[in-house]
Amino acid sequence: MPVTAHDDDDNECRIELVLAREADTEALGAALAGALEPGLKIHLEGDLGAGKTTLTRAVLRALDFKGSVKSPTYTLIEPYTISRLNLYHFDFYRFTDPDEFLEAGLDEYFGGDGVCVVEWPGRAAPHLPPPDLRILLRIEGTGRHVEARGLSPRGQECLRKIREMVNP
Repeated sequence: MPVTAHDDDDNECRIELVLAREADTEALGAALAGALEPGLKIHLEGDLGAGKTTLTRAVLRALDFKGSVKSPTYTLIEPYTISRLNLYHFDFYRFTDPDEFLEAGLDEYFGGDGVCVVEWPGRAAPHLPPPDLRILLRIEGTGRHVEARGLSPRGQECLRKIREMVNP
């Protein structure tokens, strides 16, 4: 999987990669799973069908989760308890008003040690806490183009670990 890595002058860490095959998505998911720390907030952005849920499923499989992994489009949240952490998968696609985030009481999940993976984060703005890691997925030909940015010291460290795993 081709990887381009950047450490910018403003201390922002980012990587770009091309996921040409399903195995590439699984490899990225495994690298992200290996870099997760409690309390990490990850925003997944991209158009419908860009692979946000597919990447989350790859992370959970790498964490040895055996059950069904589905998009939380209708439930808003799918919680997963895995031996070393709690992962909360959110999807705000159906929000018509950002206040729905507060009305549903979802803000409570973002103050603890759970890893929060959020699809369609812009639909909960301005109520959603800022991410540590932002991952943008775009359809490109028959594959996906991924740009990941570490937006906090924790997110930058996570991204450096991912970079080491996908590009040793």
